[in-house]
Amino acid sequence: MRSTNDRRIAGVCGGLAKYTNTDPTVVRILFLISIIFGGFGFWAYLVVWLVAPEDNLIENK
Repeated sequence: MRSTNDRRIAGVCGGLAKYTNTDPTVVRILFLISIIFGGFGFWAYLVVWLVAPEDNLIENK
């Protein structure tokens, strides 16, 4: 799920950090490294942004 509390662009890194119980900054740096070296991070971020729901949508149901 994408984070609504810890977001910079779409909440993808914040949501992944919460899911893996790590610091969101580490996840953001890993995404940045993967974007710079190969471009896979951009496509992965885009797919998660489009597919993963926001966490407040799940909690309200």
